[in-house]
Amino acid sequence: IDLHRQTAAWDPEIPRYDDARMLAEAALLVDWYMPAITGRETPPALREGFLALWQSLLPVARRVPETLVLRDYHVDNLMRLSGRGGIAGCGLLDFQGAVIGPVTYDLVSLLEDARRDIAPSLGAAMLKRYRKAFPALDEQAFAASYAVLGAQRNAKIIGIFTRLSRRDGKPRYLAHIPRVWRLLESDLRHPSLSAMREWFDRHIPPSQRTVS
Repeated sequence: IDLHRQTAAWDPEIPRYDDARMLAEAALLVDWYMPAITGRETPPALREGFLALWQSLLPVARRVPETLVLRDYHVDNLMRLSGRGGIAGCGLLDFQGAVIGPVTYDLVSLLEDARRDIAPSLGAAMLKRYRKAFPALDEQAFAASYAVLGAQRNAKIIGIFTRLSRRDGKPRYLAHIPRVWRLLESDLRHPSLSAMREWFDRHIPPSQRTVS
């Protein structure tokens, strides 16, 4: 909330979180996870169809105001600074990839944590707290944007964690994939994502949503 109120402090050279960047991130699922479970490269037509669906959803994600997006805004990158009170007592790590994008993205990053379970009641309370701080936000647009970016981010993470194992020899990240699938499935229940949910059910059914 505090960061999102400081819009006048943005550096004008901070890049935008544009469609090309979001699509490249979503593609990590078909470029890494699908080959891991099928044993073959994802057919180009299937990959293109997947990205076309995301392209149609990104306008939904952008029906909220834009702000500074740190992109890796989660508990592992927050620090309690001794001797400081209030907001000044919270230090931030890993912000070098910051962009300007939808206000919902860092909320998804924080409340749909890939590495730890967040109680649904806590997540709901934090979302309510955020919306209360910005009463002009359209509630339906906010919820749709949150779901779309949650799904995009979780698809990306499944791809990244698979790549870390397959390419970089870091299999420990695979332990988090079941949690990320649960988060992704929850996001896909939003009505705005019905076509994307059908794509997943057809091409990566629940039986294939496993640790790869």
